[in-house]
Amino acid sequence: MWNELAPIGRHAESGGYRRYAWTGADADCRTWFQAQAEARGLTYETDRNGNQWAWLGDPLAGDAVVTGSHLDSVPDGGAFDGPLGVVSSFAALDELRRRGAEFARPLAITNFGDEEGARFGLACVGSRLTAGQLTKEKAYELRDADGISLPQAMEAAGYDPSAIGADPQRLARIGAFVELHVEQGRALDLSGDRVGIASAIWPHGRWRFDFRGEANHAGTTRLVDRRDPMLTYASTVLAARTEAALAGAVATFGKIAVEPNGVNAIPSLVRGWLDSRAADQATLDTVVTAIEKAARERADQDGIDLAVVRESFTPVVEFEHALRDEMDRILGGSVPVLGTGAGHDAGILSAAVPTAMLFVRNPTGVSHSPREFAAEDDCVAGVLALADVLEGLACR
Repeated sequence: MWNELAPIGRHAESGGYRRYAWTGADADCRTWFQAQAEARGLTYETDRNGNQWAWLGDPLAGDAVVTGSHLDSVPDGGAFDGPLGVVSSFAALDELRRRGAEFARPLAITNFGDEEGARFGLACVGSRLTAGQLTKEKAYELRDADGISLPQAMEAAGYDPSAIGADPQRLARIGAFVELHVEQGRALDLSGDRVGIASAIWPHGRWRFDFRGEANHAGTTRLVDRRDPMLTYASTVLAARTEAALAGAVATFGKIAVEPNGVNAIPSLVRGWLDSRAADQATLDTVVTAIEKAARERADQDGIDLAVVRESFTPVVEFEHALRDEMDRILGGSVPVLGTGAGHDAGILSAAVPTAMLFVRNPTGVSHSPREFAAEDDCVAGVLALADVLEGLACR
């Protein structure tokens, strides 16, 4: 499975993946998922929001145990973030069948669409729509860098966007959702463990900073006469690093758009996107407020107009303790429990259904990069742990 999926959406020069929502690479990933489902005799369906499902047992019976993740990527992302969870889910089912497990509850494997938000700027679109955390009206307003709207992209990919929105009937079928994911840090590597259980997801969000100045000639405009928003943006980037370090949080400007974007032109607009995360809400609020304050002070000094828009936000997610404790019991009671600063579909669904996560060791700690890695024996350990959990939750 891994070898079949690996070439899809891989960029020849960077070695990273560009599997963006509702593109050709995304379609190829979806075709792969459907083929895996059908090869195992599972009932395949796509829901109203474009998420894929593969069912063992009656999809309408309720109290199902669901596992899976996503197949899309960030720009030039790694091979493991998302796909490891989907591949491991199919492999875990194969392992349970090898064991001769008898299922007492329906089992489903899912691929949630547009988890990374690389194309439309909002993470976890498929699960947010399903959980009612993103309305149809707001989803219709989403645009990619070329101005293509989400519904236009879905139509171009052969899907009907008219039905997107909250899907409480589907959520009511789910008794538990367990997502396996490569760890996006080095906690397991430092502890010497192959597999861990998630405790919570840090609160996190994305803010857009629009710095508006005055376009002018780079060679003839005196420095004292300039209203250069790039200087204000650069100062804000440094402030973000400083404030995050002081608070024990993280803050990153990782995306930027410049107008008119000419080598010999002073920009008229610099638009930067801030991603910030912290262990608790109060710390996150403190960091983002301090960054905005520093940006406004520098903007006033530089003669720059500044607008700040919060584009997305996810509060702290404490995974259900009963499910987490049951997983720990199933796995022998010696599996480390760790928090994470990364968002996941499991975090979105946690408000509606019991959710939990398993992490697989990442020896480099690198994620969202072609250098992202997990050793094969650790991946196998993750599959076996997931199989044990699914057996404990869904089988007689």
